[in-house]
Amino acid sequence: MVMFWVALLAISILIYLLLDGFDLGVGMLFGLTKSKSDRNEMLHTVAPVWDGNETWLVVAGVILWGAFPAAYSVLLSAFYIPVVVMLLGLILRGVAFEFRNKALASRWVWDFSFSAGSLAASFMQGAMVGALVEGLQFTDGEYSGGALGWLSGFSVLCGIGLCLGYALLGACWLVRKSEGSVRATARRQIPVLAVAVLVFLVVVFAHALAENLPILQRWIDRPYLFVFPAIGAGAALVLATSILRHDDYWPFHMVATIFVTAFGTLALSFWPYMIPSVITIEEAAAPHSSLAFMFWGEGLFVFPLMLLYVVIGYRVFRGKVGPMTDHY
Repeated sequence: MVMFWVALLAISILIYLLLDGFDLGVGMLFGLTKSKSDRNEMLHTVAPVWDGNETWLVVAGVILWGAFPAAYSVLLSAFYIPVVVMLLGLILRGVAFEFRNKALASRWVWDFSFSAGSLAASFMQGAMVGALVEGLQFTDGEYSGGALGWLSGFSVLCGIGLCLGYALLGACWLVRKSEGSVRATARRQIPVLAVAVLVFLVVVFAHALAENLPILQRWIDRPYLFVFPAIGAGAALVLATSILRHDDYWPFHMVATIFVTAFGTLALSFWPYMIPSVITIEEAAAPHSSLAFMFWGEGLFVFPLMLLYVVIGYRVFRGKVGPMTDHY
């Protein structure tokens, strides 16, 4: 039962990274666009799915809270500030999405809010991952790093890196879903963002070597982890080829594959810990009776329905959006 909920948590987080990742990426690229018609078209590409994408964050949070309460309490203690900022950013995005269509005199405020909320949420997610990789401060099994214990040069670097990764995913989504100037601009942005992500990965690896982070030892002990970077490198080559050939379909799938390989590498590097070197999965898990009780609700009913909803939703809204006057 513990393994079932670990798998469900990992799948929920991965789905969130991919779906809300391109959504947040479009939001950040939205702030770099001056044309009103282009901005409207960018929003049209995510309008049918953005709120459903964010639901997967709720699913992951509920699983962590219900199935792994020990890890939930520690993570919230350590990441209280970034979690609050992330949630405020997501809320601001939702408000701005609706308000900009009606508050015409102050539309610039809501346009800025949409982009700023996307940037804040993306950065905080990356910073929290970076803090986990680098290691949080614990004393006798209790978090002792304070309100800003998560903040470091490495966590800031990871926050910037995830922003770049999401922006790359968003640009590939725009190439797939839009036409005209929006698609042309996004296609020009992809090589720049891809190079920036590559530079980020090199800098992160160099930092890990310089600081001798524990995660490096796990890669040495588990050489099979290098299969994931190899798959990611292959996906990067296909991405470059598809951009040169002006293909609209493959770039998004190749960047999504790179995200999957990065997530797989990180998840297996953490194993068997929920919080690296502090709390194992077994120690973090709730009693078996609680896990079994949750299984009959979220595990057996809610989760499959949400997967079905995603498949149907993306099937119904497939294809390019084209020019529109107003979503609502």
